[in-house]
Amino acid sequence: MVALGGGHGLAASLGALRRMTDRLTAVVTVADDGGSSGRLRAELDVLPPGDLRMALAALCDESEWGLTWRDLLQHRFTSPGSLDQHAVGNLLIVALWEILDDPVQGLDWVGRLLGARGRVLPMASVPLAISARVRGSDRVVVGQSHVATCDEEIEEVVLDPADPPACPESVEAVRAADWVILGPGSWYTSVMPHVLVPELARALHETTARTCLTLNLSSEDGEARGLTPAGHLDALAKHDPELRVDVVLADPTVVDDVEDLEAAARRLGARLLMRQVRRGDGTPHHDPLRLAAAYQDVFDDFLGDVGTPAR
Repeated sequence: MVALGGGHGLAASLGALRRMTDRLTAVVTVADDGGSSGRLRAELDVLPPGDLRMALAALCDESEWGLTWRDLLQHRFTSPGSLDQHAVGNLLIVALWEILDDPVQGLDWVGRLLGARGRVLPMASVPLAISARVRGSDRVVVGQSHVATCDEEIEEVVLDPADPPACPESVEAVRAADWVILGPGSWYTSVMPHVLVPELARALHETTARTCLTLNLSSEDGEARGLTPAGHLDALAKHDPELRVDVVLADPTVVDDVEDLEAAARRLGARLLMRQVRRGDGTPHHDPLRLAAAYQDVFDDFLGDVGTPAR
């Protein structure tokens, strides 16, 4: 299994997939320019470590050892000084990068410390910048943190550099996968960037793996403003017309027009699977056990309402 994304969305899919396999690789966006990650990126000219840290924490061993190191990784300082809101894990990851001079090896060492059930890799070998063009205007929003909070409809996003070097291990993982899981997550800043790295996109087009696209549980007030569930799929297809998907997974509570979403899924070559994957408390967060059960239906080709085989 290879899961692509970033932030809380990727952590949600990893929390489900880790219950099913330890042959799991997370491929993580590296465009974050805000908070602790943005400060370290600007000061030390490194990949932003925050989303990588969150993916590692999601894969930690659930022993006392793993959970203690996970909590340390996620711990943030509170102070009136320069350490305020820095995550310990971000500092640890960047320190290992400086010692080892190899981002992938550094992440592997943190994974060993956590007893991680899987591997975490960066999407690209260099830090990226995201820009978004606003619909119906010439205005361009620059920077991941600004795009994520944009309150206008987004027409298009681009990366800078436009043709960045993909992480070779990430490309290899996609090509060798049985399944690729894309989403959930912030659509333009966590999900979309993977199809904008040419070498990684090419691997997604050419891999023999099947692909599952997981939709979000809410339309964010920021970057996804104005996007219906079908609109999410059409936006992805617009940015990568060659992308083909096998299954689109959606929670029925967020789908107002099932036929519209089914049509958008068909345009990607996919079938739609509707499953309850939301937590029972009503918050827009995925329940890891429900999401794992839905993924199991995806992998078993049980895509009907009552487990009708797809083939």
